[in-house]
Amino acid sequence: MTGYFFVLIVGVFAGTIGGVIGTGSSIILLPVLVFTFGPLQAVPIMAVAAMMVNFARAIAWWREIDWRALAAYSLPAIPAAALGARTLISLPPALIDTLLGLFFLAMIPGRRILEKRGWRATWWQLAIAGVLIGFLTGIVISTGPLSVPVFAAAGLMKGALLATEATASLFIYVTKVTTFERFGALSQETFIKGLLVGSSLMAGTFVGKYLVMRTSADTFAKLLDAMLACSGLALLWAAYRA
Repeated sequence: MTGYFFVLIVGVFAGTIGGVIGTGSSIILLPVLVFTFGPLQAVPIMAVAAMMVNFARAIAWWREIDWRALAAYSLPAIPAAALGARTLISLPPALIDTLLGLFFLAMIPGRRILEKRGWRATWWQLAIAGVLIGFLTGIVISTGPLSVPVFAAAGLMKGALLATEATASLFIYVTKVTTFERFGALSQETFIKGLLVGSSLMAGTFVGKYLVMRTSADTFAKLLDAMLACSGLALLWAAYRA
Protein backbone atom coordinates (compact mmCIF):
# COMPACT_ATOMS: atom_id res chain seq x y z
CA MET A 1 0.00 0.00 0.00
CA THR A 2 2.88 2.35 0.72
CA GLY A 3 4.18 1.79 -2.82
CA TYR A 4 0.78 2.56 -4.33
CA PHE A 5 0.45 5.72 -2.23
CA PHE A 6 3.89 6.95 -3.31
CA VAL A 7 3.08 6.28 -6.98
CA LEU A 8 -0.16 8.30 -6.70
CA ILE A 9 1.59 11.24 -5.01
CA VAL A 10 4.28 11.33 -7.71
CA GLY A 11 1.51 10.95 -10.30
CA VAL A 12 -0.22 14.14 -9.15
CA PHE A 13 3.09 16.01 -9.29
CA ALA A 14 3.95 14.59 -12.71
CA GLY A 15 0.47 15.41 -14.00
CA THR A 16 0.87 19.01 -12.84
CA ILE A 17 4.21 19.38 -14.63
CA GLY A 18 2.80 17.82 -17.77
CA GLY A 19 -0.28 20.02 -17.51
CA VAL A 20 1.89 23.14 -17.55
CA ILE A 21 4.22 22.37 -20.47
CA GLY A 22 2.43 19.53 -22.25
CA THR A 23 5.02 16.81 -21.57
CA GLY A 24 7.20 15.31 -18.85
CA SER A 25 4.65 13.17 -16.98
CA SER A 26 6.01 9.87 -18.28
CA ILE A 27 9.64 10.83 -17.74
CA ILE A 28 8.97 11.75 -14.10
CA LEU A 29 6.71 8.80 -13.28
CA LEU A 30 8.30 5.91 -15.19
CA PRO A 31 11.25 5.29 -12.79
CA VAL A 32 8.76 5.06 -9.91
CA LEU A 33 6.61 2.58 -11.84
CA VAL A 34 9.64 0.43 -12.68
CA PHE A 35 10.72 0.41 -9.02
CA THR A 36 7.20 -0.41 -7.76
CA PHE A 37 5.83 -2.81 -10.38
CA GLY A 38 8.89 -3.92 -12.36
CA PRO A 39 9.93 -3.04 -15.94
CA LEU A 40 7.64 -5.55 -17.67
CA GLN A 41 4.49 -3.97 -16.23
CA ALA A 42 5.75 -0.37 -16.23
CA VAL A 43 5.44 0.18 -20.01
CA PRO A 44 1.80 -0.91 -20.46
CA ILE A 45 0.80 0.76 -17.16
CA MET A 46 2.31 4.02 -18.39
CA ALA A 47 0.58 3.63 -21.75
CA VAL A 48 -2.84 3.36 -20.06
CA ALA A 49 -2.04 6.25 -17.72
CA ALA A 50 -0.81 8.39 -20.63
CA MET A 51 -4.05 7.70 -22.47
CA MET A 52 -6.02 8.98 -19.47
CA VAL A 53 -3.93 12.08 -18.80
CA ASN A 54 -4.06 13.16 -22.43
CA PHE A 55 -7.85 12.75 -22.31
CA ALA A 56 -7.90 15.03 -19.26
CA ARG A 57 -5.75 17.65 -21.01
CA ALA A 58 -7.96 17.53 -24.08
CA ILE A 59 -11.07 18.08 -21.94
CA ALA A 60 -9.43 20.84 -19.90
CA TRP A 61 -8.49 22.82 -23.04
CA TRP A 62 -11.27 21.62 -25.37
CA ARG A 63 -12.10 25.07 -26.76
CA GLU A 64 -8.46 25.67 -27.73
CA ILE A 65 -7.95 22.65 -30.03
CA ASP A 66 -6.68 23.48 -33.52
CA TRP A 67 -8.63 20.86 -35.49
CA ARG A 68 -6.80 21.32 -38.79
CA ALA A 69 -3.37 20.84 -37.18
CA LEU A 70 -4.77 17.90 -35.23
CA ALA A 71 -6.05 16.16 -38.37
CA ALA A 72 -2.86 16.78 -40.35
CA TYR A 73 -0.75 15.24 -37.58
CA SER A 74 -3.00 12.47 -36.23
CA LEU A 75 -4.33 10.75 -39.34
CA PRO A 76 -0.90 9.42 -40.41
CA ALA A 77 0.32 9.05 -36.79
CA ILE A 78 -2.30 6.48 -35.74
CA PRO A 79 -1.27 3.61 -38.08
CA ALA A 80 2.39 4.49 -37.49
CA ALA A 81 1.89 4.12 -33.72
CA ALA A 82 0.37 0.65 -34.20
CA LEU A 83 3.39 -0.39 -36.25
CA GLY A 84 5.77 1.02 -33.65
CA ALA A 85 4.06 -0.79 -30.77
CA ARG A 86 4.18 -4.04 -32.75
CA THR A 87 7.95 -3.76 -33.31
CA LEU A 88 8.74 -2.62 -29.74
CA ILE A 89 10.44 -5.82 -28.63
CA SER A 90 12.73 -6.08 -31.66
CA LEU A 91 14.72 -2.84 -31.26
CA PRO A 92 17.56 -2.04 -28.83
CA PRO A 93 16.19 0.45 -26.28
CA ALA A 94 19.64 1.95 -25.59
CA LEU A 95 20.03 3.03 -29.22
CA ILE A 96 16.57 4.61 -29.28
CA ASP A 97 17.22 6.42 -25.97
CA THR A 98 20.53 7.79 -27.29
CA LEU A 99 19.10 9.10 -30.56
CA LEU A 100 16.06 10.65 -28.89
CA GLY A 101 18.16 12.18 -26.12
CA LEU A 102 20.46 13.87 -28.62
CA PHE A 103 17.47 15.05 -30.63
CA PHE A 104 15.78 16.58 -27.57
CA LEU A 105 18.93 18.52 -26.68
CA ALA A 106 19.34 19.69 -30.29
CA MET A 107 15.75 20.96 -30.27
CA ILE A 108 16.56 23.60 -27.64
CA PRO A 109 18.70 25.82 -29.91
CA GLY A 110 16.94 24.50 -33.02
CA ARG A 111 13.50 25.61 -31.88
CA ARG A 112 14.74 29.11 -31.09
CA ILE A 113 16.59 29.43 -34.41
CA LEU A 114 13.46 28.45 -36.31
CA GLU A 115 11.40 30.85 -34.22
CA LYS A 116 13.73 33.78 -34.97
CA ARG A 117 13.51 33.01 -38.68
CA GLY A 118 9.74 32.97 -38.46
CA TRP A 119 9.45 29.37 -39.68
CA ARG A 120 6.06 27.71 -39.29
CA ALA A 121 5.32 24.04 -39.91
CA THR A 122 3.01 23.46 -42.88
CA TRP A 123 0.24 20.85 -42.99
CA TRP A 124 2.33 18.33 -44.95
CA GLN A 125 5.25 18.81 -42.54
CA LEU A 126 2.88 18.10 -39.64
CA ALA A 127 1.79 14.93 -41.45
CA ILE A 128 5.40 13.76 -41.88
CA ALA A 129 6.07 14.52 -38.21
CA GLY A 130 2.96 12.53 -37.30
CA VAL A 131 4.27 9.43 -39.08
CA LEU A 132 7.71 9.63 -37.46
CA ILE A 133 6.59 10.56 -33.95
CA GLY A 134 3.64 8.15 -34.05
CA PHE A 135 6.00 5.29 -34.86
CA LEU A 136 8.44 6.33 -32.13
CA THR A 137 5.62 6.68 -29.58
CA GLY A 138 4.68 3.09 -30.31
CA ILE A 139 8.21 2.04 -29.42
CA VAL A 140 9.22 4.26 -26.48
CA ILE A 141 7.43 5.48 -23.37
CA SER A 142 6.97 9.12 -24.32
CA THR A 143 7.74 11.41 -27.24
CA GLY A 144 6.05 14.48 -25.80
CA PRO A 145 9.31 16.45 -26.04
CA LEU A 146 9.16 15.72 -29.78
CA SER A 147 5.50 16.48 -30.47
CA VAL A 148 5.32 19.63 -28.34
CA PRO A 149 8.02 21.48 -30.37
CA VAL A 150 6.34 20.32 -33.59
CA PHE A 151 3.03 21.91 -32.65
CA ALA A 152 4.88 24.98 -31.36
CA ALA A 153 6.49 25.25 -34.82
CA ALA A 154 2.98 25.29 -36.27
CA GLY A 155 2.36 28.51 -34.34
CA LEU A 156 0.49 27.03 -31.35
CA MET A 157 1.27 28.14 -27.81
CA LYS A 158 -0.10 27.69 -24.30
CA GLY A 159 -3.70 26.41 -24.30
CA ALA A 160 -3.88 25.74 -28.05
CA LEU A 161 -0.60 23.80 -27.98
CA LEU A 162 -1.56 21.78 -24.90
CA ALA A 163 -5.03 20.96 -26.22
CA THR A 164 -3.98 19.95 -29.74
CA GLU A 165 -0.92 17.95 -28.66
CA ALA A 166 -2.92 16.16 -25.95
CA THR A 167 -5.73 15.17 -28.31
CA ALA A 168 -3.24 13.89 -30.90
CA SER A 169 -1.41 11.92 -28.20
CA LEU A 170 -4.72 10.53 -26.95
CA PHE A 171 -5.42 8.98 -30.37
CA ILE A 172 -1.89 7.56 -30.51
CA TYR A 173 -1.99 6.05 -27.00
CA VAL A 174 -5.40 4.48 -27.60
CA THR A 175 -3.81 2.79 -30.61
CA LYS A 176 -0.79 1.72 -28.55
CA VAL A 177 -2.89 0.29 -25.70
CA THR A 178 -5.13 -1.55 -28.19
CA THR A 179 -2.07 -3.06 -29.84
CA PHE A 180 -0.64 -4.17 -26.47
CA GLU A 181 -3.95 -5.82 -25.59
CA ARG A 182 -4.21 -7.56 -28.95
CA PHE A 183 -0.76 -9.13 -28.62
CA GLY A 184 -1.20 -10.18 -24.97
CA ALA A 185 1.01 -7.53 -23.33
CA LEU A 186 -1.82 -5.94 -21.30
CA SER A 187 -3.47 -8.06 -18.60
CA GLN A 188 -6.58 -7.00 -16.68
CA GLU A 189 -4.48 -6.43 -13.55
CA THR A 190 -2.04 -4.21 -15.43
CA PHE A 191 -4.91 -2.28 -16.99
CA ILE A 192 -6.43 -1.57 -13.56
CA LYS A 193 -3.07 -0.37 -12.27
CA GLY A 194 -2.85 1.92 -15.28
CA LEU A 195 -6.28 3.35 -14.46
CA LEU A 196 -5.21 4.08 -10.87
CA VAL A 197 -1.99 5.77 -11.97
CA GLY A 198 -3.82 7.66 -14.70
CA SER A 199 -6.33 9.05 -12.21
CA SER A 200 -3.53 10.75 -10.27
CA LEU A 201 -2.09 12.21 -13.47
CA MET A 202 -5.54 13.54 -14.42
CA ALA A 203 -5.85 15.32 -11.07
CA GLY A 204 -2.51 17.03 -11.64
CA THR A 205 -3.57 18.10 -15.13
CA PHE A 206 -6.26 20.43 -13.84
CA VAL A 207 -3.81 21.93 -11.34
CA GLY A 208 -1.51 22.52 -14.31
CA LYS A 209 -4.26 24.35 -16.21
CA TYR A 210 -4.61 26.79 -13.32
CA LEU A 211 -0.87 27.52 -13.51
CA VAL A 212 -0.78 27.85 -17.32
CA MET A 213 -3.48 30.50 -17.29
CA ARG A 214 -1.15 32.60 -15.14
CA THR A 215 2.02 31.93 -17.12
CA SER A 216 3.41 34.29 -19.77
CA ALA A 217 4.33 33.00 -23.25
CA ASP A 218 8.03 33.70 -22.55
CA THR A 219 7.97 31.73 -19.30
CA PHE A 220 6.12 28.90 -21.06
CA ALA A 221 8.86 28.77 -23.75
CA LYS A 222 11.59 28.64 -21.07
CA LEU A 223 9.81 25.81 -19.27
CA LEU A 224 9.60 23.93 -22.55
CA ASP A 225 13.35 24.31 -23.08
CA ALA A 226 14.00 23.12 -19.53
CA MET A 227 11.92 20.00 -20.08
CA LEU A 228 13.70 19.28 -23.37
CA ALA A 229 17.02 19.49 -21.55
CA CYS A 230 15.87 17.23 -18.71
CA SER A 231 14.33 14.75 -21.14
CA GLY A 232 17.43 14.58 -23.32
CA LEU A 233 19.80 14.11 -20.39
CA ALA A 234 17.53 11.51 -18.78
CA LEU A 235 17.40 9.47 -21.98
CA LEU A 236 21.16 9.65 -22.48
CA TRP A 237 21.66 8.54 -18.88
CA ALA A 238 19.25 5.64 -19.40
CA ALA A 239 21.16 4.62 -22.52
CA TYR A 240 24.47 4.82 -20.64
CA ARG A 241 23.13 2.64 -17.81
CA ALA A 242 21.68 0.04 -20.19
